[in-house]
Amino acid sequence: MKLATLRDGSRDGSLIVVRGQGDRYVSAREVAGTLQSALDEWQRCEPALRRLAGDLDSGKLTGEVLDPTKLDAPLPRAYEWVDGSAYINHIVLVRKARGAEPPETLRTDPLVYQGGSGKLLGPCDDIPLPNPDWGLDFEAEVCVLLGDTPRGVRASDAGPYVRLLMLANDITFRNLIPAELAKGFGFFTSKPATAFSPFAITPDELGDSYRDGRVHLRLRSTYNGQLVGDPDAGPEMHFSFFQLLEHIAKTRAYTAGTILGSGTVSNEDRARGISCLAERRMIETIENGKPTTPFMQSGDRIQIEMLDAAGVSLFGRIDQKVVSA
Repeated sequence: MKLATLRDGSRDGSLIVVRGQGDRYVSAREVAGTLQSALDEWQRCEPALRRLAGDLDSGKLTGEVLDPTKLDAPLPRAYEWVDGSAYINHIVLVRKARGAEPPETLRTDPLVYQGGSGKLLGPCDDIPLPNPDWGLDFEAEVCVLLGDTPRGVRASDAGPYVRLLMLANDITFRNLIPAELAKGFGFFTSKPATAFSPFAITPDELGDSYRDGRVHLRLRSTYNGQLVGDPDAGPEMHFSFFQLLEHIAKTRAYTAGTILGSGTVSNEDRARGISCLAERRMIETIENGKPTTPFMQSGDRIQIEMLDAAGVSLFGRIDQKVVSA
């Protein structure tokens, strides 16, 4: 089942159910007005939403043509946005880029930070760039939407708390990070609003590609018309979503509508490319002594999506352009 939020002038938009091909939709207002209200009453709403999805996929309902530019983030605002860093290769490269060593607990204790969630970006929203010197970067990620999750949940029991999955562009101002972290706090100003994929999908949409709390498909990043990365999101995700959830639930519970991110998807095989510019710059430094790739500038465009075996864009496409702010 694919769900999305149609902009309608209200703060939280209107929940819609999207056909499997991602091209047509029907309103879900008779079931739940917003995605958050559906998550709040998931046991009641999920079966009714699935019936709508089935009628749309079978042709019983024709629906309306979907225009992705009319969509907001599936959750335009979320109770919490917690982002992990589950890919060891990414951690090592970006730490080297800012002259920092990986933590001693790199492989035993997940890294997480809490981002801003009061205002999230839609899949086709522009990326504002107030100052090019701040070092704007994209970061292609996978994330999950949680139901109500108790404190102390173990990884072995975490599966039922994952309601939906999405993609994210966790936008970063790289050059603001070192000064923030030097103060012992952060990230904060280095992390502006995050953008999310058009669709939030139920785990069954991924079939066997979703297993052990990981998505075993390639995440494609196309930068200024060039495919720059298609790493496999599964095998090198050192901490699964279930392990990340156990970690963050150690001391507190989470409410339905919390988003948990994987961190930037990264593979050791350099043929798989990059999911952020910082990795490319670090590889250039390793190979040539200095980075030559600039950070994002006004007019640049980033597209992020994940395809199934039939070439269908499972989550829809994040398609954003950088604009001077």
